[in-house]
Amino acid sequence: MRADARKNYDHLLSVARDVFMEEGANASLRDIARRAEVGLGTLYRHFPSREALLEALLRSSFEALATRADELQKSGDSADALMLWLQEIIAFTHEHRGVIAPMVNAIEDPNSALHASCITLRAAGAALLARAQADGRARADLNGSELFDLIAALAWLREQPSHAPRADRLFSVIAGAILEIPKKSKARSHPGIQTKE
Repeated sequence: MRADARKNYDHLLSVARDVFMEEGANASLRDIARRAEVGLGTLYRHFPSREALLEALLRSSFEALATRADELQKSGDSADALMLWLQEIIAFTHEHRGVIAPMVNAIEDPNSALHASCITLRAAGAALLARAQADGRARADLNGSELFDLIAALAWLREQPSHAPRADRLFSVIAGAILEIPKKSKARSHPGIQTKE
């Protein structure tokens, strides 16, 4: 990429990041181009779709979440690891308002620029779930795709002003449904989970 093209690319990313943080992932691409003081055609030459722009903006965050899941695979308690990662990915989607819908759509669309990153995230969550299941700490009838759907549902709730106050409570309810609490010992406390003795 030529130096001037790289400068335009980096400038567009910087402006797009600001606009998406202000308005969410559904922000107008035309507004991004206008604020970057380039033509819409220039934006599309660098980013042929909204998903391509989101992928460029979020790539490092997706990689960090996948790396975090790998690190948590080595942590002491598999249930704690799974719950902590769920909280972190939901917090990520909340910080990047509106991104959960394109992520969910990208899972089913191999042509989406976000597809590979989202498949990697789903696999990371599935691996944490499988470890907890192998340890007898998570219900055996849940799979990685269903876990990703639960993440999407909880992330969506956090984006709705009328539901957001209940988001933490519902996370606790869903977390309790995912986990298998040993019956012969006191339940361990997990991040975001309130258990009864």
